Formats: sequence, C-alpha cells, structure tokens
Amino acid sequence: MRPFVSGFWAACLGLAVLASAALAADYVIPADVPDYVRDAVNSPDRSDEAKARDVHRHPAEILAMSEVKPGDHVVEFAGFGQYYTTMLSNIVGPGGQVDMFDLPYTEERAGAGSRAFVDSHPNTSYTLVNYNDIELPKNVDVVFNVLYYHDLSINDIDVARLNRRIYEALKPGGVFLVVDHNARAGSGRGDTKTLHRIDPELIRQEVTAAGFVLEEQSDLLSNPKDDHTQMIFRMPERGTTDRTVFKFRKPRS
Repeated sequence: MRPFVSGFWAACLGLAVLASAALAADYVIPADVPDYVRDAVNSPDRSDEAKARDVHRHPAEILAMSEVKPGDHVVEFAGFGQYYTTMLSNIVGPGGQVDMFDLPYTEERAGAGSRAFVDSHPNTSYTLVNYNDIELPKNVDVVFNVLYYHDLSINDIDVARLNRRIYEALKPGGVFLVVDHNARAGSGRGDTKTLHRIDPELIRQEVTAAGFVLEEQSDLLSNPKDDHTQMIFRMPERGTTDRTVFKFRKPRS
C-alpha cells in the first residue's frame, strides 16, 4: 500500500524538488573540461540533493584540476555522503579504484550509507580507521581531502605524519587536492574548533613541509561576503563559505 501524502505536503515536496532542479540548472559545466568529467557530473547516479549543491561547489572544475582520469586509483578522505565519491567512481571506471577512508565516529551517521554505496559500486572500498593508524595503498594517482583538513586536528590526528603518509602513497607526479573553509588570515588553527575553519596559509605550509610542491592555489570557491566569523554550519546559506582550493603535486623525480 502506498503511504498517504496530503495535498499540502505533496505540494511542498514538489516545490523542494523544483528548487533543487533550479539550483542545479544554475551550475554551468565549463566547455573545456574532459568529457568523462562532464559525464560524471551529469550522471543519473547522482541525487538531486547532490546536484543542487553544484552551484556552490563547482565539481567539474575541481575534478578537472585534480587530473583524475579513467583507470586511476584514488584515495578520498571523509567520503561520507559520497558527494565526490559518486563522480570519482564514475570517472575512474571499472579499471580504476576509489578507496574511502573515514574516521570511526562517522559510523553512526554514514556507515550504512557508505557500505550500501560500495555494494553497488564495485570499484570502491570503504574503511573506518583512526588516521593515526592508517595504512594507505601504494601507487595512488590522486588523493582528495575536501572540507576535512581542518577536522584532522579536531580529531587529534597527527597532521604532519598523515601528510607524509599521503606523500608516500602517491605515485611520483601524483596530486593531493585539498579544499577547506577559510579562517582569518594569520589565525592558524585559532578558529578551527569553534568555527570549523583554518587559515589557508597553514595548509600550504604543512603540506609543502611533507615534500609536496604547490602547483595551484585557486579562489574558485571564494566568497568575499564571508567575513570568516561565522561557524560554517550557521552560514545563512549552506555551502557559501569562503574556500581555498589547493593542488599539491608529489615531484615526478
């Protein structure tokens, strides 16, 4: 038997779907991204809720910047929710692999969903592990840490050690892609626990200290209206924090 939905709530649901579709329609994929990136962003495997976030997250540009391609081996930190995982799985295809590594505390809110995703996407894996004890695969092409670098210190992760492990896991020439919420310039981690933000200069310093070369620092996700004083979950509109995108590379030789 189909559940009863009142006319009022059905109308609300319809408006929500239309709103999501309108937001997704506002996001225009650049013409110069590879076709496999375009296909991944447009994939019917993605939810309407995920597509509605594209207008603020510019996934096609981020994926193109990372240089991920069919057949690649990708490591993704904090894949819960599978916003990027879905597109990465689509891009790397049956000849590639996407390994998600989440901290154990995410089990309650995301464990079942992540395992269900892996069950339907055989080129992915999901591991709950304390990042201080992590054993990463070798010869990885790309590592993603999107909006989670600041959380490492909040969860008592040895950030310098983890960055070195990422460096060792990547192939020569491999890319470490980092995106995070900007804090006040010069604040370091002073606002990290309270606002979930981090000074982008600190990210640059820490990652390059592990041996990486900063190849690109992009303001693609910048928002001049964000004064860096709001806790990220209390922003007037979800996904509108001022963010920095980093593309680090392990030297080729």
